[in-house]
Amino acid sequence: MTSRATSRSALGRGRSTARDPRPAYECDACGYQPPKWVGRCPECGEWGSVVESTLTGPTVSGRVVSSRVPAEPARPIATISAAPARARPTGVPELDRVLGGGLVPGAVVLLAGEPGVGKSTLLLDVAQQWAANAGSPSLVVSGEESVSQVRLRAERMGTLHERLYLAAENDLGAVLGHLDAVRPGLLVLDSVQTVSIAGAEGVPGGVTQVRAVTAALVSVAKERGIATVLVGHVTKDGQVAGPRVLEHLVDVVLHFEGDRHSSLRMIRGVKNRFGTADEVGCFEMHEGGITSLADPSGLFLTRSADPVPGTCVTVAMEGRRALVTEVQALIGATVAGSPRRTVSGLDSARLAMVLAVLQRRTERLTLHDREVFAATVGGIRVVEPAADLAMALAVASGGLNLAIAPDLVAIGEVGLTGEVRRVSAVPRRLAEAARLGFRYALVPAGCGPEASGVTPENMRVMEVTDVRSALQCVARVSAEQP
Repeated sequence: MTSRATSRSALGRGRSTARDPRPAYECDACGYQPPKWVGRCPECGEWGSVVESTLTGPTVSGRVVSSRVPAEPARPIATISAAPARARPTGVPELDRVLGGGLVPGAVVLLAGEPGVGKSTLLLDVAQQWAANAGSPSLVVSGEESVSQVRLRAERMGTLHERLYLAAENDLGAVLGHLDAVRPGLLVLDSVQTVSIAGAEGVPGGVTQVRAVTAALVSVAKERGIATVLVGHVTKDGQVAGPRVLEHLVDVVLHFEGDRHSSLRMIRGVKNRFGTADEVGCFEMHEGGITSLADPSGLFLTRSADPVPGTCVTVAMEGRRALVTEVQALIGATVAGSPRRTVSGLDSARLAMVLAVLQRRTERLTLHDREVFAATVGGIRVVEPAADLAMALAVASGGLNLAIAPDLVAIGEVGLTGEVRRVSAVPRRLAEAARLGFRYALVPAGCGPEASGVTPENMRVMEVTDVRSALQCVARVSAEQP
């Protein structure tokens, strides 16, 4: 009798334990869930970011879900109107280019970028353009600045409008209250990491808070048809800060890039449910604000009266946009030991490979003991293999003191045996170079006008098989120059 009672008591304790809350742990920086508490997150390496949360019990799988009457019945696709999902232009052409025509009512856009790159400046211009042209108010909610600070920036940019509303809030409930009062067509929240929601665990900016705030805003935007732009922070690696689910919740993810020492800014599409995700928008930052650049190729060229050794022009592809870019190289003095290899705007690994190919596959060019500096013009970053040939010709030009014709472009990938390989979008690259007045082009074999069927006007296209033949073509073109 005692044994059976003890067994029932133990069984009862087991059932009670199964229903009791069990401790769980989650990193407040990256969302990783370790099996036990640790001082440092094993996933992201942050100290003191693992916090304890409470789960009410194990998730029950296999439970039968009963059906219910849907809020709206399914309809044939031909009877559904696409008008509510049409994009509305923002008034900023380069942003519309990346978005696929403009902002869709009810869409949620995440714009991420480094501090000081110009996110708030750009979105203030977008909000003013929307208030002036869209027929509905726009609301800018700042969690990092006061309304007076935003007003000063608006005065400097000339973006004041009577239907542009400003608010400074850090609580999501207050933000929703502003939405009820203003009823805007566009909401700009700067930034999502500074807003918290009551009832959610964690500190503002943590994984739990950011996830809850974003999910609530997505729900409100879809329900009321409000185009919403969320500003997001980035990590030291350039990735969107917060949980990875944040990028899955929103409709569009954009990265705002730029160097503080350069006026060039770029918006790069990473995800877009309403258009292509490989578009790039170019902007110029100045004292009066930010301006769209419909034709930015002139920023990446140095026009000089006389040809200068050590320079070569290529055509880089940023998304589907062709940008004519100048590559410069300087060959320094002979250094004992390990000479420096310094790059700016280029891939250092590809430069090292190109130097090794030139050292082995060309004559009269010694580079193993000389310093080499390579850079692009205008602050643009070119890392695609199509710039290899221009990089090789710029280095060879500087090493041999041979000036390349200023109206020549070089396009192609260089292999380890010195061959020039094919690259994509050659006709589009040649068309852009011809539009800017370039008369000569070096392309890989099989990428000329005969293969593509497109002959750029007033341009002589020469196919090259390797780096040595490319140098010979450069010498012939230079000899033809007056």
